[in-house]
Amino acid sequence: MDFKLQRDIFIAFFRSSMLGYGGGPSTIPLVHKEVVEQYKWMDDNEFSDVLALGNTLPGPINTKMSGYIGYRVGGIVGLLNATIATVLPTVILMIVLIGFLASLRDSPIVQGMTQAIGPVVGVMLLTLAYSFFKQSQKGLGWTATILLGVISLVSYQFLHLHPAILIGVLLIYGLLSGAKKPEQAKVEQKKE
Repeated sequence: MDFKLQRDIFIAFFRSSMLGYGGGPSTIPLVHKEVVEQYKWMDDNEFSDVLALGNTLPGPINTKMSGYIGYRVGGIVGLLNATIATVLPTVILMIVLIGFLASLRDSPIVQGMTQAIGPVVGVMLLTLAYSFFKQSQKGLGWTATILLGVISLVSYQFLHLHPAILIGVLLIYGLLSGAKKPEQAKVEQKKE
């Protein structure tokens, strides 16, 4: 067993879980930073696949992603390690702070702090979405990326299509269309 790798897995997921105030959506960019940029265990495409798969399954997104990534990087021990590192900060904070926070939950200061986190999470998710958009453009081209983005937005926001169905349809589309290989996409971009 590689103890350095297991230590890195624990640190990556503990840090992202500890700093991810507000639950799953706020932790996704933090996990991305650790997994893709810091430790380079995955690239953007692989991470977006894990995120899409995690969104289709029930339960907290951060726990599902950490379990899968931990398993992929460090096997069964990595799975357990990453999952414990993800859940541990929440358990510790719940035990230590539950009584204190319950007495302050109606405080205007605490409510203001909670509301102030919203825009930060929004910016982090927008940055991650932009990164995925650029990555999709490389493989699909501008036209298909924009068209699929608009169709997805309309289907989700206005037709109230469940995200799992939308992701499933797009995965089937990608499978059937045989998304361009990076070399083929570069050749086609040069022609444009």
